[in-house]
Amino acid sequence: MPLTTQIVLFDGFDPLDAIAPFEVLAAGSDEAGDGLHIEFVSAEGPRRVVSGTRGMALEATAVLDPDLPGHIVVPGASGPIDGDPDDGVDTIPVLLNRFSQSTAGPLLKRALDNPEVTVATVCGGSLVLAMAGLIEGRHAVTHALGMELLEATGVKAVHARVVDDGDLVSAGSVSSGLDLGLHLLHRQYGSHVAHAVEVLFAHERRGTPWLSPTADRAAGREEHA
Repeated sequence: MPLTTQIVLFDGFDPLDAIAPFEVLAAGSDEAGDGLHIEFVSAEGPRRVVSGTRGMALEATAVLDPDLPGHIVVPGASGPIDGDPDDGVDTIPVLLNRFSQSTAGPLLKRALDNPEVTVATVCGGSLVLAMAGLIEGRHAVTHALGMELLEATGVKAVHARVVDDGDLVSAGSVSSGLDLGLHLLHRQYGSHVAHAVEVLFAHERRGTPWLSPTADRAAGREEHA
């Protein structure tokens, strides 16, 4: 059964956080020829989802399914950093917290409990999981401006472009969605597919991914197999 990558959209999401992994994973699947299914989903089901950047919208075509083997990618939010929520200003922390407390929270918990699913995040996506109380004690990264908040929730914040904690993979700033996608390709298909997509996109991954000891040993076995 082909794996599925579900990219979760929510009101106020950051467009590049969603599009960058989509493009990279689609190109990698084409290179590998395995028919990886990639779709935009939402916790509410099919709907038009408006991002936080000038009203740009994407179409969610299905409901988030935590039982599907594969990846679930959680983007961050786009919006003002400063402002008073009491005055109706939807700052990025407000958008992320609202999503974390929505019907998506229990679905993401089920995904993290599913050994056949890898949950991946871009930028503020890890804060969504942290605000929902789902990754306390886990290793993760977020945007530089959110690292203190990540630590305050009990997450072991790691200053790296990509942090691989086994079934939880996170990436830092907005553009790191490209690197997240390439890292997932490397994990799933090997370095030759990831490299082919790097050449196609004229983008080389930045920095060394931080791997948990378990993930590091597994990667080492794969590379030398």
